[in-house]
Amino acid sequence: MIEIGRTILSDDVFEKHFVCDILKCKGACCIEGDSGAPLTDDEAMMIELEYSNFENYLPEKHIREVEKQGFSVIDSDGDLVTPLVDNRQCAFSFYDERGILKCAIEKAYFEGKSKFRKPISCHLFPIRITEYKRFDAVNYQELEICKPGRECGTSQKIPLYKFLKEPLIKKYGADWYAQVELAAEHLDRQK
Repeated sequence: MIEIGRTILSDDVFEKHFVCDILKCKGACCIEGDSGAPLTDDEAMMIELEYSNFENYLPEKHIREVEKQGFSVIDSDGDLVTPLVDNRQCAFSFYDERGILKCAIEKAYFEGKSKFRKPISCHLFPIRITEYKRFDAVNYQELEICKPGRECGTSQKIPLYKFLKEPLIKKYGADWYAQVELAAEHLDRQK
């Protein structure tokens, strides 16, 4: 484990290779799991404020679920998360013409219709952050659905922390990420 600022990163963040291969996994991370994507209070507010900018990408069934459940819900663990459709699929997702599950929030962002890209928990996946009083635990969540991403990352020799550079900087800042890179160099020299 590596301590940087108020974060503790598991060795997997440096040692595991990963590049999302959405053509193979078909966006399974938007449908697999026990509850919706974790949200901050600010993200829940942004989803509500930006909803009209991405609502038209959602299937009618998803729109009805959002109307029924709201823009965010509290799951069985007491965490704020995105609502689900049929207790599985994120309500803010849709299937594209290739059968790949995509994020409607992110689609609106890339089309310049929204300033909010998507929840940081989604952007960082498969890294999961657990916030404690004195530190954040930054861990890799290895799931079977991400096997294509591990294979793709291994073939390209891209460590997880490099693949997730943008969302890690968004979460913790460029100075923090520069320390992650220094830690990675140090670990490489030790091998």
